[in-house]
Amino acid sequence: MCRLCGNDGELIPLSDAAGAQHAPEGGVMYMAELREMLKKYLTEERIESTLRRVSRASHPPGSSEGNAVAREILQNLRTCAWTHLDRLALPPRCSFPSRVKRLPAILSTTSSSNNNTALLPQHEAAKNLFWLVDSEGEELEEIPLDSEGYCAYSATGTATYHQTFAKVRPRLHVCSLNGVKMFLEIVHSHFLSPQVHLGSGDPFTPGFPSFNHTQFPSTQSSGLPIIPAQPISANVASKLLSQLSGSSCPRGWQGRLPYVQCVLGPGFTGPGERRVKMAVYNTMKPVLLNNIFASIEGKIEPDHYIIIGAQRDSWGPGAVKSGVGTALLMELARTFSNMVENGFSPRRSLLFATSDIEEIGNQCDSLYFQGYLTMLHLKAVAYFSLDQAILGDDILSVYSSPLLADLIEGAIKQVEHPKHTGQSILSLVQRQGGWRNIVKPLYLNSGAYSFTAFGGVPAMQLHFTEDARSYPFVNTQLDSVGRLQELLQGRLGSVGRAVAELVGLMVLKLSHDQILPLDVTCYSNTVQQLSSKLNQHTAQLQWVFSARGDYSRAAKNLHEAIKNSDIQDERLARLYNTRIMRVEYYFLSQYVSVVETPFRHVFNGRGDHTLSALADHVSLLRSAPHLFNEARFRRQLALFTWTLQGAANALSGDVWNIDNPL
Repeated sequence: MCRLCGNDGELIPLSDAAGAQHAPEGGVMYMAELREMLKKYLTEERIESTLRRVSRASHPPGSSEGNAVAREILQNLRTCAWTHLDRLALPPRCSFPSRVKRLPAILSTTSSSNNNTALLPQHEAAKNLFWLVDSEGEELEEIPLDSEGYCAYSATGTATYHQTFAKVRPRLHVCSLNGVKMFLEIVHSHFLSPQVHLGSGDPFTPGFPSFNHTQFPSTQSSGLPIIPAQPISANVASKLLSQLSGSSCPRGWQGRLPYVQCVLGPGFTGPGERRVKMAVYNTMKPVLLNNIFASIEGKIEPDHYIIIGAQRDSWGPGAVKSGVGTALLMELARTFSNMVENGFSPRRSLLFATSDIEEIGNQCDSLYFQGYLTMLHLKAVAYFSLDQAILGDDILSVYSSPLLADLIEGAIKQVEHPKHTGQSILSLVQRQGGWRNIVKPLYLNSGAYSFTAFGGVPAMQLHFTEDARSYPFVNTQLDSVGRLQELLQGRLGSVGRAVAELVGLMVLKLSHDQILPLDVTCYSNTVQQLSSKLNQHTAQLQWVFSARGDYSRAAKNLHEAIKNSDIQDERLARLYNTRIMRVEYYFLSQYVSVVETPFRHVFNGRGDHTLSALADHVSLLRSAPHLFNEARFRRQLALFTWTLQGAANALSGDVWNIDNPL
C-alpha cells in the first residue's frame, strides 16, 4: 500500500542507479512521488528561453537557418541521459515557390458566416449556373447568372483549403477553370500561404515514403487540385475584389474585408477591358530533412513506446507555429531525463521527436510512419503532438482519439489553471459543462491526425486559446514571441508549464501503469450514439448493430478478464496490453487502398468507408431521396461493418475465443 496515495496498484520498480534522495536502491517509487518529481523539474524560465532561441528568426524547411536550429537542439539533448539519441536524415524532393516570378492571380472570396463553397462552371452545358455547395460538397442551391466568363469562388469559412478542393475536385472535369485563388480574412500583408493538398506527406508518392531508394515513377496524389491553385493574402484579395463589377454576392458572403463590396464579376470597374492572369511558379528541389529522436528505454516493455513530438520548421519566426512545440518538447525531454537519473524507471519506453519540413504537409512525420507503417501499430502506444499548444490562456481544447480521452480528466484535476491562481483546470472546465465538452475529434491539419487516421496509433493534441479573441498571427511573419507574450500579458512561461505538466502527467501514466489506461469501449459508444439517428432512416442497418454488439461484448469480456487476473504476472499483463494498444489499428479499413484513401480509419478517417460518410448518405433518404444510391449504400455498409466486425474478432483474442457468427 502506498504511504502517500493509498493505492496498492500504482507501483513502479526502481533501477539500481536510483537516486538516494528519492528511494532506496532496489525499492519502489509511487505515482504520487513521480508526480511531485515531474512538477519539481519543470521550469517556466527554460520553456520561455528555448522558445525565444528557436523563434529568433525565420527557419524554413531545409534551410541553413533550420539546420542551425536542429544542430542547437541536438547539442542540448546531448547534455541529458538517453538510452538512444539519433538523427534521421531524409532526402525527399519538395515543391518551393520561385523567388523570381510573383504574379497576381484570379479571384476568390470568403464567407464569414457560412461554411460554404461555390463553384462557377464555364462548361457550355452549364455556363449560366452558379452552384452553391456546403463544406462537404453537397449542393445547396443553383443560382442562374447572365454572364459566361466566371471564375471559381471559394468561401472556406471554417473549412480548410484542401477540404474545399477535395469536395469540388470531382466536379472540375465539367468546368473550363484555369485556376483558383483562396484567402483567409486575416487583414494584413504578412500572411504565409498554407498548402492546398488534402493529405500529408509527399503528394507525388501518395501512401509511400519518398525516400531516395523508392523505385517507382512519380504519381500525383488524388488530394491535389487538378487545376492550378494558390492561397493568397487577404491584402492581395482586397485589391482584386475591390475592382470587380457585377451582381452582388449571395447573402452571407459579404465577408469582413474592409472597404470591399462583395460582387461576383466577371468584369472589372473602370474603362477598357482588363483581365487577370494566373500562374503558379513552383520548383521541385531536393532537401535534407532532419528528424531528431531521443529515447528512454522502458524496463519491462521496452518495445512499447509513447511518442512526444513537435514541429521544428517555420516559414516565419513561428513562435506559435513551431517554437512553442519545440520548447515544450525540450523541457519535457530534459525533465524526464532528470527523473530517470533520480530514480524513475519507466515500464515502457519514451520517445521524443522533433521534426523538420512539417510546413509542407507534415512530411517528416508522414515519411516516418509511411516508412515504418508495418511496425508502428505493434510498437507505438500513443502519440502526443505539442504543436501550437499555446494560442491563449483561457480555454483548454483537447483534440484526441477517443481511446485517450479519459486520460485528460485525471490530468486536469492536478494542474493549476495558468490564469486563475489556486484553481485547477478541472474546476473551470466544470463551469463550462464538464470535461468531456473540451474533448473534440482530431482535425485534418493537426500534427496528430495522421498518426491515428493513417497509422492507427492513438494520438492527442491540445491547445490553450483565448476566450474573447483568437491569436491572429499564426502563418504570418508577425508570429513572434513578443506578440504572443503581449497577448498572454506576460504569462507565457506559466501557460507553457501548465501544458507541459498536462502532457507529462498523461505520459507518466501511460509509461507507468501495468495495464494500459486506454478506453477500448469508446468506439462502441460512438456507434451507439449514431445508431438512433441511423435507425430513423432505414431498417437495413442490422449488420452494423450486430457488429457493434460483438465489439461491445469483446471489450467488456477483456475488461472482466483483466479484472479477474493477476496483473502482477508480467507475461499476462503484456498479452492484455498488446490487445489494447492495437485497437486503433483494427479500425483502419483493410478494404480500401492506402494510395487512394490514405486516411483509412473508419471513425477518424476520410472517405466513403467511414461511419460519417455512411450516416450522411443514409440521411439523404429523408432530405434528398433522389440522391440516395442503393449500390453505394450497400458497399459503404459492407466496408464499415466488416471493419467493425474484424475489430471485435481481434479484440476477443485467440481465434478459439471468437463465438461471433459471421
